[in-house]
Order: sequence, then structure tokens, then C-alpha cells
Amino acid sequence: MQSTHTLDRHNISEELANTIRQMILDGGIAAGSRINEVHLARELGVSRTPLREAIARLVREETLVTVPRVGSFVKPLTVEEFEQVYSIRTLLDPEALRLAGIPSKSQIDRLERLNARIQASKDPDKIVELDDEWHLLLIDGCPNKVLLGLIQDFMRRTRRYELALMRERQQVEVATDTHAEIIAALRRADLKTAAKILKRNLQTGREPIRRWLIEREEK
Repeated sequence: MQSTHTLDRHNISEELANTIRQMILDGGIAAGSRINEVHLARELGVSRTPLREAIARLVREETLVTVPRVGSFVKPLTVEEFEQVYSIRTLLDPEALRLAGIPSKSQIDRLERLNARIQASKDPDKIVELDDEWHLLLIDGCPNKVLLGLIQDFMRRTRRYELALMRERQQVEVATDTHAEIIAALRRADLKTAAKILKRNLQTGREPIRRWLIEREEK
């Protein structure tokens, strides 16, 4: 049976990863289940090469885990993992912004335009992608490349949780509103306030995801 998910053939492996991630969130692929490449390729109407690339992408972000000589399995979404991983972002990002300093006017203008794109988007996958892009642009001037690498790693690890959050339109508006506050503080050259709001921005998204996870586990 052909899946109803629509795939962008111009970037098939990325779209496949988004589709599989969405199927996991929707319960179409159960937590703990083994990914059957033959069946999944047939269901999605794709060849196994881009599917394997998508699976490798999901393994890197820890949505899937691989058991040697056995295959890839869906890693369960848990409150414990989420709280341990997500709380670290509230420490890393403000420090990276502090080290980066006040961005240039052109960079602040780009942040504003990007925030408008987040607000206008209706696709959860695109919203998360643009939100990550916004946060990376914000701290682009950070001289500590190890710190930037850690933030990117944690972005990959929290992506599947944030996707659940961004499916709620209200949370998108909360995120873009706090982005706007950060931008306003940067235009005033008030780095301390911008870092404080950035921390709040990351903390704001934590409780809705936690509630969603608890409700999911109780079903």
C-alpha cells in the first residue's frame, strides 16, 4: 500500500527522514520496533538507497539505534531522556551568545527575516529546521567551535521532541515572540538581556513537550 506521505524528490533522503520521524511520532512505527527496510521502501514507494541514507540520518540524531548484524530500532521517546538532554541547551546557548557578542546589523536583520519565515510556516518539520537555523545564526560569532559543535549535536538529539512541540501553533507563536524580544535586545546592544531571554526561550518549550510525553506514556 502506497503511503499518503508526500516526498520531495529533490531532497529524498532528508524528506524520508522527516516522513519516518513523523510516522514514529504518530505511532505508525511503534517504539522499540525494528525498521524493515524492504517493507518500508515498498510502503513509501522509494528505493532502498535513499531509505538507508535517511535511516543513517535518524541514527545520528538518535531517533533510531542500530544493533550490529540485527538492524535499526525505534528509540522510545522518554521524559527522562528529554529532561536530561534538553536542559543542557539552556546552559550552552546563552553562553555561546555571550561569547559571540552583539551581532552585526546585517546579521540582526537576517535574524528578523528568518523569524518571520518561522512564523509564516505551517509545516512542523520546516519550522523546526528554521528554528535551528535561527539559533545557529544567533550564535554564529561564537569563537568556541567545540561549544558550537555541542549545540548542534544537542539540536539533532532534541529534534524529534521539538517536532511534537511545533505541531502546536500556539507554541510556534510563543517561540517567535521571544525571538523578537531577543532581536530587540540585540538592537539595543543589550547582550545580557538577550542571553537571559534566550534562556527563557529554551525553557518555555520544555514544559509543553514534557506534558505531551507524560500523556503519551499514560496512553
